Amino acid sequence: MIDYAKLIVMKKITKALGLGLLMLGLHFISGQTPQNYIYTSSGDLRKIEKIITRQDIGGVQIVYNWRALETSKDVYDFSAIEKDLEYLTSLNRKLFIQLQDRFFEPQARYIPDYVLNDKEYTGGLVPQYDNPGENKPVGSGWVTQQWNPAVRERFQKLIGALAQKFDGRIQGINLPETSIDIEMKADKTGFSCDRYFQAELENLKFARNAFHQSNVLQYVNFFPCEWDNDHQYMSRLFDFAYKNNIGLGGPDIVPNKKGQMKNSYPFFNQYKGKLPLVAMAVQEPTLTYTNPKTKKPFTKEEFVEYAEHYLGVKIIFWSVESPWLRDS
Repeated sequence: MIDYAKLIVMKKITKALGLGLLMLGLHFISGQTPQNYIYTSSGDLRKIEKIITRQDIGGVQIVYNWRALETSKDVYDFSAIEKDLEYLTSLNRKLFIQLQDRFFEPQARYIPDYVLNDKEYTGGLVPQYDNPGENKPVGSGWVTQQWNPAVRERFQKLIGALAQKFDGRIQGINLPETSIDIEMKADKTGFSCDRYFQAELENLKFARNAFHQSNVLQYVNFFPCEWDNDHQYMSRLFDFAYKNNIGLGGPDIVPNKKGQMKNSYPFFNQYKGKLPLVAMAVQEPTLTYTNPKTKKPFTKEEFVEYAEHYLGVKIIFWSVESPWLRDS
């Protein structure tokens, strides 16, 4: 005779045990150390094959500028991406694309000629200033006028073309950092901080709608005109990303850096575990920063500990100049 009371109890125990194991598994996954990727430019891959093929490297983030991908109006050349993707696939490594529309050297004006020259794009670029690292002189470069709707339309068309070709084939695409520093008083292009913020959101939304399978990631560190979320740019971006299944990240992991702690870092901590992906970089300028406690450059372990436990990072894009890679 079947004891239904015992059967019901056993089913409840089994269900509870299964749920417990599932939660344990999810906790284990969420608690894993961030994956290591390499950050580099296209064309460098075979030179660093020994690094790429290390067992602790999962993939490569490669920067491609707008000009290289759109050689003239509506003429796209994705051969460099195809070549890099084929090579990395042969090594069983993943590709993350960074689509670059802002630059940090005076001669770097890497957007298509028609955007630079045609009247409706008002020059395409404006000068900007940059901090290239701790105790380094101020650098200069250019940023694309995404606040100009005509420019933004062309940039979004490029994103759409990339999605048609690579959605589901690449690990993800990331749009570059939100931080820009331009001469606002001298501007004649129609710039405003609100227009810039809305333009960044529109590009991000377009990318998310275009890429259905690959990750979409926005680098966010600062917004012009904002400090300590006083315009709610930062809080609105994180909320937008959370509601639209968008990943966030940034170009620099610098533990407890004051500027970042007044801008993006607290939001990464607040949204820890809530975003589909958090991926951040340790680039060359990041390597110049010293730990105020030790008076020495931050170690790999210090970067990883802060990235994992405070920022909730799942992928770290490492410069090939990182000592732990360079000395291996």
